[in-house]
Amino acid sequence: MYYKRHIEATIKRITKRKPVVVITGARQVGKSTMLNKAFGDYSSVSLNRPLVRSSAKDNPSLFFEQNKPPVIVDEIQKVPELFDYVKDVVDSDNAEKTGQFYLTGSQSQKLMERVSDSLAGRAGIVKMLGLSCRELDGLSYTKPFLPTKTHIDEISKSAPDFNYDSLITRIHKGYFPELYKTESDLDDWNDYYDSYFQTYIEKDVKEVLNIRDEIAFVKFVRACASLSGEMINYVTLGEMCGKDVGTVKSWLSVLVSSGLVYLLEPYHNNFSKRLVKSPKMYFLDTGLACFLLGWNTPTQLVNGAAWGHIFESFVFAEILKSYYNVGKTSPQIFYYRDTDKNEIDLLIKNGDVLHPIEIKTTSDPTKSMVSSFKQINKIPDMKVGEGAIICLAKDVLPLKDDVWILPGSKI
Repeated sequence: MYYKRHIEATIKRITKRKPVVVITGARQVGKSTMLNKAFGDYSSVSLNRPLVRSSAKDNPSLFFEQNKPPVIVDEIQKVPELFDYVKDVVDSDNAEKTGQFYLTGSQSQKLMERVSDSLAGRAGIVKMLGLSCRELDGLSYTKPFLPTKTHIDEISKSAPDFNYDSLITRIHKGYFPELYKTESDLDDWNDYYDSYFQTYIEKDVKEVLNIRDEIAFVKFVRACASLSGEMINYVTLGEMCGKDVGTVKSWLSVLVSSGLVYLLEPYHNNFSKRLVKSPKMYFLDTGLACFLLGWNTPTQLVNGAAWGHIFESFVFAEILKSYYNVGKTSPQIFYYRDTDKNEIDLLIKNGDVLHPIEIKTTSDPTKSMVSSFKQINKIPDMKVGEGAIICLAKDVLPLKDDVWILPGSKI
């Protein structure tokens, strides 16, 4: 089954003004499938295939003679020689044409280096994550999330009622489209992620890093999954996989550029030296995190010590998807923490307004859980907007003035 992706409308909008669209995202989040559904009449070619890749490298000009634009080229970073040819076509007499090249890649660092060198100003960039809950539920509502009454009213018109078991099952399952093509069981789930992770190491990581100690790298990725939702401590990560800080930083940069991990920066506008400056790390697919941590059932997940962090990772990823899907690749989302350990899980900046969000696995939140929201009043030139505690409550309710209790199904 194919779930219509909200990012389709964004790509179609960009193609009206740009000759090239670049779609980055982790392996198997559905980039090429989405493009083939949205632009089914266009030529499509994948550079994952060794013979095609070899031919493109040996004769780039012939490659585009055989695959004339408009064309979808999957994993283009595998043949960097093609970028100059794309540039030449774009800068030719047909330069006024838009929507000519749709380029995808699962290794954004290598891809964006080439885009910056050859296609600066010529390409629109979008980032794609796995399926969102809005997409799985068939919602047409696509506006970026804000914890406001306007958002709550709009999404509540079509979002399903909160169902605890369904939500936990989804969080454990993860959000890769292949898992939702047909009915599947936990054996299918395990087979999928086992294959996915091995493919990721063999085809993505080894192209970027000369890893000699694969066992240590696996330990490192599992350590990142176990620390999802926490502030980064490179020394701790190094100790968990037996590597030095320099190696850990290099490996983490690959997880980020592969679209598996996101580094959330703390809010900081130089108004106080008492704010921390280390980012928080989020594993973006909770199903993959569960697989790496050995939580083979939803019950094991909710009974595990890190359930709170996995739920926080789910909420963050859903919010991030709502921004990426409308083309906002650098959303103004932060977290707050000061040296007195006052912390706010998320801050969404909208103009001169900061919207605070707390994330809890409780079904009965209390006002004390949002006591840190008052810290925003200390930030000069910023206003405090509506906030929320996103949790496992069944209903949307006011917690206090301008703070909502929001079920995890209403993001």
